[in-house]
Amino acid sequence: MIELLLPILLFATLIVVLLSGYPVAFSLAGVSLFFALLGGLLGYFDLDLLGAFASRLYGIMGNETLLAIPLFVFMGVVLERSKISEELLEVMGLLFGGVRGGVGIAICIVGALLAASTGIVGATVVTMGLISLPVMLRLKYRPDFATGIVTASGTLGQIIPPSIILIILGDQISSAYQQAKLAQGDYSGGSVTVGDLFMGALFPGMLLVFFYIIYIAVASYLKPDLAPAMPVEERQKYNRRELFVRALRALVPPLLLILGVLGSIMAGAATPTEAASVGCMGGLALAGFKRQINREVLRDVMQSTLKINAMVFMILIGASLFSLVFRGYEGDALVEGFLADLPGGQWTAFFVVMLVMFVLGFFLDFFEITFVVVPIVGPVLLGMGMDPIWLGVMIALNLQTSFLTPPFGFALFYLRGVCPDSIKTTEIYRGVIPFIAIQLLLIGVLVFFPELATWLPGVVYPES
Repeated sequence: MIELLLPILLFATLIVVLLSGYPVAFSLAGVSLFFALLGGLLGYFDLDLLGAFASRLYGIMGNETLLAIPLFVFMGVVLERSKISEELLEVMGLLFGGVRGGVGIAICIVGALLAASTGIVGATVVTMGLISLPVMLRLKYRPDFATGIVTASGTLGQIIPPSIILIILGDQISSAYQQAKLAQGDYSGGSVTVGDLFMGALFPGMLLVFFYIIYIAVASYLKPDLAPAMPVEERQKYNRRELFVRALRALVPPLLLILGVLGSIMAGAATPTEAASVGCMGGLALAGFKRQINREVLRDVMQSTLKINAMVFMILIGASLFSLVFRGYEGDALVEGFLADLPGGQWTAFFVVMLVMFVLGFFLDFFEITFVVVPIVGPVLLGMGMDPIWLGVMIALNLQTSFLTPPFGFALFYLRGVCPDSIKTTEIYRGVIPFIAIQLLLIGVLVFFPELATWLPGVVYPES
């Protein structure tokens, strides 16, 4: 009985410690070492297993896929400093401002472009909240509708490649897929790459943007006071020729950057890691073009990149130790047995896992969930025959929905921090509910039509 309780206590203790506010990486490592020593003293854990931790660290250091993380983080921070979002929002707002809800639609499109350019969710929500929310409030947008647009658009960086989140998730799904194949006695090879997940998430991400735009347009049409059109005198700030030139200057550079990154991956000319280096150079060139780069800015960019990457990789190291100890207690076998015994087969197991991840998304960051939970449940679900690309996209969408859901959604906290005091927290919660419904709709569509996630990777990488 104690053998069954120890892995459960290990996981439960970790959650409690994380919720207590202790640093994630050290919580993962500390709790794992404590339970390893406890199990060793009680005779339920073989301490010799800890010797494998060194090889795991070496595996992390030698993982070329993970090199894309610091590169894409660097690109995202450079683009954030280049103030690309301000010009994009101004130009797109003028282009679409003539119709009700037009500025909201423009913000949604800019959110998608920023997502594909930076892939940093928190930074996008904060940036768009600071820049676009005052504009919508000045145009008499209803506060709940305006905050809902900003929050939902800002989280698009989680599902639209080249998202840092998709890189980490792709690496974990790839490892889980290989474990599932080995457990089935399949030694023929085959793997899932980050590029596969990029391509798998591309069409659902664009579909989500389309659903957002349709909702904004229809809601604004049915309720004229919800999102008024921009006044004529404000739209006539530039003549047509000037506006066209400004639109080209604002749109072409980020579109070329996106084309360079995603296009090189789709064409097979570069791996995601190589494409990330292209993105770094493109980001620097774009910042230089806008005269937003100098030695001081570059130093700030490097420091921000170092801090973000130190956080990510320290969590990965701690999660690797946790996974080792959890498996030492045969916790993976316990989870596999629990999910396999559920009535309804793989679909019940899938929905239980999605529900658990959704709830954990209220309290834990994406990195923690990906590094801790996916290695435990991923091999089990993939061993049941689920497509790894589809599963990765579904996990990303599920957690994106969780981060939007009141009262604990991380994106809501990001926006609350930059909102005017005149906007109530309840208005932020109310405004995001329709977008949560859209997210759930897309998840349902992908359940019935998984080809939306699996078709493009099969076309781009037919040998996978």
